[in-house]
Amino acid sequence: MTTDLNTLLTALYVKIDDEIGGARCTGRPPLLSDPELVCLAVAQALLGHRSEARWLRFVTRHLTGMFPYLPQRPGYNKRLRSALPLIKRVIRMLAADTD
Repeated sequence: MTTDLNTLLTALYVKIDDEIGGARCTGRPPLLSDPELVCLAVAQALLGHRSEARWLRFVTRHLTGMFPYLPQRPGYNKRLRSALPLIKRVIRMLAADTD
């Protein structure tokens, strides 16, 4: 399952990165980029993980090679709330591209 999940997340990340790019305000770059954050959020929804705490534990155990830095749950939640427009745009794009 991990190999298939890695392939799915890689393809999803590439698609998201091409769509939203690295547009970022000035300042210190975050350790977890916006495309990585959106990829994690979309993967969480696609895989049916409802609890952020369980999702972050799953990612920490199984996907540390793909996401070497993960914020703690409060930081992850704060970043998700601020990235909601990006997440909506990506979900619309994925819905339009798939059957």
